[in-house]
Amino acid sequence: MKSLHVDVLVVGAGLSGVGAACRLAQLAPDRSFAILESREASGGTWDLFRYPGIRSDSDVFTFSYPFRPWTGTDVLASGESIRSYIRDTAREFGVEDRIHYGQRVIAAAWSSGTGRWTVKSETVDGLIEHTAQFLHVCTGYFSYDTGHVVDFPGRATFDGPIIHPQFWPEAFDPAGKRIVVIGSGATAVTLVPALADQGAAHVTMLQRSPGYVLPLPDTDAVGNGLRRLLPLRAAHRAIRARNVVQNVGLYELSKRFPGVVRTGIARLNARFVGEQTVREHFTPAYDPWDQRMCVVPGGDFLAAIRDGAASVVTDSVETFTRTGIRLAGGEELEADAVITATGLRVEVAGGITFTLDGVSFAPSERYFYKGAMFSGVPNLAVCLGYTNNSWTLRADLTARFVCAVLARMAATGAATATPRLDEPIEDGSPPFGLTSGYLERSRHLFPKQGTTKPWTVRQNYFHDLRLMSSRRVDDGVLEFEPLMVRPPVGVGR
Repeated sequence: MKSLHVDVLVVGAGLSGVGAACRLAQLAPDRSFAILESREASGGTWDLFRYPGIRSDSDVFTFSYPFRPWTGTDVLASGESIRSYIRDTAREFGVEDRIHYGQRVIAAAWSSGTGRWTVKSETVDGLIEHTAQFLHVCTGYFSYDTGHVVDFPGRATFDGPIIHPQFWPEAFDPAGKRIVVIGSGATAVTLVPALADQGAAHVTMLQRSPGYVLPLPDTDAVGNGLRRLLPLRAAHRAIRARNVVQNVGLYELSKRFPGVVRTGIARLNARFVGEQTVREHFTPAYDPWDQRMCVVPGGDFLAAIRDGAASVVTDSVETFTRTGIRLAGGEELEADAVITATGLRVEVAGGITFTLDGVSFAPSERYFYKGAMFSGVPNLAVCLGYTNNSWTLRADLTARFVCAVLARMAATGAATATPRLDEPIEDGSPPFGLTSGYLERSRHLFPKQGTTKPWTVRQNYFHDLRLMSSRRVDDGVLEFEPLMVRPPVGVGR
C-alpha cells in the first residue's frame, strides 16, 4: 500500500472511528480523510468479542449514532447486530471505502515545521508512513491483544479448558458442561444466562465481592409506541433524549442519595431471587455508580439463578484443582470448564508512541482539554467515551467538536489548534470517576485533570454538550495559529 497524505487521519474503525468518519463526511466535506484499522475487519470491540450473549450494556438509542436511527426493538443490542449496524453505517455514509485494514499504528510524530503528523503503521509488508494535518485517535481504551489475566494458583493442574471471554474459542460447546464463570461484571452477567440457554449442565458465577445488577424490561413499550406515532427520526430523537435524561438522572441520584438507589435495586433483585440471596450475594460494599452497574434485560441473569440453571458464590479462589476450584472458605466447585471474566487491560490511545518535534510524551503527562485533546499538543484528538452512560454519546460529541475545530481553522487560515495551559493548575481526580478494578489498575495511564473547565471531565452529557458546542470552540484556551510559533509546552503542562 502507498503512503496516505490527508487532512484528517482517523485511527480505528470501530464504533467511535466510523462515527468520527461519518461526521467528517457530513460536517467537513471539503476535508480529505482516511481511517487506519489494525485488524482485517471493521466493528472494533463488536467484531473482536464473540462470546455467547454479547450485547451492549447501554440502551440502543443512546448507544447508536444520532444521525442514523436504530431500527431494532430490543432495549440492549446484540454484538452481532451492533457489528452489522456499524458496517451498514460506514457503507451508507461512504466511509467503508476510506478504511485501510491491516494498519497497526505504532507511532505518531508532530513537526512544527510542516504542521503535520507523521504516522507509522505496521503492516504485513513492513512499516508505512502516512501524514495528516489532524490526527483523531478512536481506539477505545483497552488492549485488543491481551485481557487482564489473573495468575490463579494451580491453574495448570485443571483438566478442562480455561477461557478468557476476549478470545472465545469458536469450537467450545457448553452443552452438558459444569461451567464456573469467575467475575461479576457485565461480561459475567451476560455469559451466565447465555451459557445456560446453550445447554450447560449448570453455570456458577464465582465473585470475590458483589456488584450492582439492574434488571430492566427487555422491551421499551413507551419507545415502541413513539415509533408507531412519529416519523422514524423524530421518534429516535425523542427516545434518545428521554433515555439520556433517565441515565444522567440515575447517576446523579446515585451520587446524591445512594441509600435510596441501593434500596430500590435490592427490591428489584429480590423479586427474582428473594431477599436472602440479595443479602448474601447482591449487596455491594460500595455505593451505586462507584462502579458501573450491570444492566440485565428482562432480568435474564437473575431469572437463571431463580430457575436453578445458574448459581452465584461469593468467595475467593484458593487454588485450581484437577476437577475444579477450591475456595478460600473450603468449598470446592466442580467444573468441566472455567471462564475467567476478570476484565480488560486498559490502553490509552492504542498504545501509540507520541513525539512533538522529536521529544516523546505520554498522555499521562498532559492535561485533558474538554475530554478530547491534550495540553500543549497541536491537532490531536482522542476519543474516550463515558463510563456512566453510553460510550457513543461522548464519542459523537468529540467527533462534532473535531469538525468544529477544523471549521475554525479553515475560517481563520490556521494550520494548528493547540490547547494552551500557560499557568500551573491544581490536579483533579482522574477522568473516569469509578473504582472498578480495571480502572484502578490503570490510573497512571490516563491524562491528568484539573479542577475547573475546560480541564476537567464531569461525566455529564448535558455539561459536555454545552462545553463542547461549536459556538465555544474559540474559548481563549484553544489557540489557532498559522504555523506553530511557540514550541510545544513541556512535559506535564
